[in-house]
Amino acid sequence: MIKRNIEPALKNLSKQYPVVTITGPRQSGKTTLCKNSFPDYKYVNLEALDTRNFAISDPRGFLAQYNNHVILDEIQRAPELLSYIQEIVDDKNDPGQFIITGSQQFEVMSNITQTLAGRTAILRLLPFSISEIKGYYDVSSIDKLILSGFYPRIYDRALNPTQALGDYLVTYIERDLRQIINIKDLSLFEKFLRLCAGRIGQILNLNSLASDVGVSHTTIRSWITLLEASYVVFLLPPWFGNVSKRLIKSPKLYFYDVGLASYLLGLENENQVSRDPLKGNLFKNLVLMEILKYKFNKGKRSNLYIYRDSKGNEIDIIYEMGRDVYPIEVKAGATVANEFFKNIRKFFKIYPHTPYGGGLVYGGKEPQVRTDIKVCTVWMIEEMIENIK
Repeated sequence: MIKRNIEPALKNLSKQYPVVTITGPRQSGKTTLCKNSFPDYKYVNLEALDTRNFAISDPRGFLAQYNNHVILDEIQRAPELLSYIQEIVDDKNDPGQFIITGSQQFEVMSNITQTLAGRTAILRLLPFSISEIKGYYDVSSIDKLILSGFYPRIYDRALNPTQALGDYLVTYIERDLRQIINIKDLSLFEKFLRLCAGRIGQILNLNSLASDVGVSHTTIRSWITLLEASYVVFLLPPWFGNVSKRLIKSPKLYFYDVGLASYLLGLENENQVSRDPLKGNLFKNLVLMEILKYKFNKGKRSNLYIYRDSKGNEIDIIYEMGRDVYPIEVKAGATVANEFFKNIRKFFKIYPHTPYGGGLVYGGKEPQVRTDIKVCTVWMIEEMIENIK
């Protein structure tokens, strides 16, 4: 059993808050994490129809049977319970009474903030990180990591990633989205998903997507919001530091799991990944998510942004720390070239609050130490972030 890096934060918060809420993509390991972290708690799956009907029809009776030490899985299936949980924790404000999970972040978060404000800690669990699996599986091939992604089932059961990700798309993503909104033409939505994958690592252009899919701008905006809510796509927001340059105000489009993006692009083996024109953007997606997983596993929020000005100057990732920032460039090339440092050095001149220098993550296997820029491999991302100083 692979120990998840988020477990210490989860256990610590359960000693401070009466409720801990864990959100994340379907099949990211939320259930396994909760069961392993709290083996003495009762476990309730609200996906089960009879259980859900009981919870909705008689919430007080339903909750009374668990003595307040319970894991409620997929709370978005019975959000009515949250009001009754509020009553319980207000009456008995003991820590660690309820562990709640949900797979739809906007819906869950909306209900949580309305009913459990100040009563719950919130964690986000994404699929495996490289550091979590490297002692159990071969992670030496970047192309294989890009192709397979990081959903636990693919590793735990040695599944073919192409088959598994196709099943995941149909079983979870399409089903969940149909529960939220009436998608009349599923083939158009599938086309939209593939076009999103084709724009991975690019500035989000809703009008262009709408034109290519053949639906309205409003529909595309709604669909993007749904993909965000279901932890399918991640929009890296623009950074608005105090600089004089005119900055691009649109986010960049990425996927929470790079393997799902690879599947949507039609990639089926490592050779196809290595030759694909989007290999560089897929690699950036991999690196971005590794940094985001590190933040989430520490119980922290994202502090990641994209920098791009009207002249085309760009930094792949801005790691913000108050006024100070740590610019990170990401290059898929296996050999460090001088041009890899060009954008970071330009950024140093534009924005002075970079006391820790900058970082470069590249596709090679050997780290380097430069005067003001740390060069690291994809297997050293967490070490790079931990040692920003």
